[in-house]
Amino acid sequence: MTQTRRTALVLGAGGLVGGAWELGVLHGLAEAGADLSAADLILGSSAGAVVAARLAAGTTTLAELYAGEVDGSAPAEPAARLGTGNILRYALALLTSRTPEAYGRKLGRLALRAATVDEAERRAVIARRLGPVADWPERRLLITAVDALTGELTALDKDAGAPLVDAVTASCAIPGLWPPATVNGRRLIDGGLHSTANAHLAAGYERVVIVAPSTVGSRVIHSPARQGADLAAAGRRVEVITPDKASKAAFGRNPLDPSRRAPAARAGRAQAAAHAPAVTALWAE
Repeated sequence: MTQTRRTALVLGAGGLVGGAWELGVLHGLAEAGADLSAADLILGSSAGAVVAARLAAGTTTLAELYAGEVDGSAPAEPAARLGTGNILRYALALLTSRTPEAYGRKLGRLALRAATVDEAERRAVIARRLGPVADWPERRLLITAVDALTGELTALDKDAGAPLVDAVTASCAIPGLWPPATVNGRRLIDGGLHSTANAHLAAGYERVVIVAPSTVGSRVIHSPARQGADLAAAGRRVEVITPDKASKAAFGRNPLDPSRRAPAARAGRAQAAAHAPAVTALWAE
């Protein structure tokens, strides 16, 4: 059977706070009549992988997922922070790389030698974050990760032969903070390292909405805006949603601070009103 390839929802990287904002945006859009959870493809990277998996599973409504962020009923997690030393290593790796793969290899080496929590412990955290979602849904779901040895981007789906929780754990494996995840014998790290949205993987779809908490881009790492422009140049209908001024203020300075989840989710819901007309028109075509 040929898969329908009309609509794609792309959910980018952005930490716990960015993921909460994504849920706020999606809930706000659904309230305005644009429910993106019915997309033919849902693609998630890093924090967006968690949101994508829960959305694609359909076991919890968008309203319930949003409520979990704002009322504190979502699984609690301790605050984490990528230290200054590692931030400088990221910057040096980016400055000395000419391709996303070269950047991925350098951060892969960092991830493989870093002293972090046990891999099984980290997997358990992601399993709690996914809640009732344990298996791959039948619908089209792609979870991105980067090979720690080659630096290459990989997109995992239900045919990859790996549990969903392993794929999401890999996509959220921030080098220097969390251990690489072992998936089918490969050590995989954060999918947001290749680009924060990886929207190019939605190239075969007619209409694409990109919800990206991080707007980062460079000559090596393509920003969500650039990827959206590339898709549009290829004839796709595209809407790119990134944080407005109020949302950026709600994020705070640490995207891994769970205390900022509720403010970010509320800001995303409020921001959705500005995007609803364009997204509704695109989705209704």
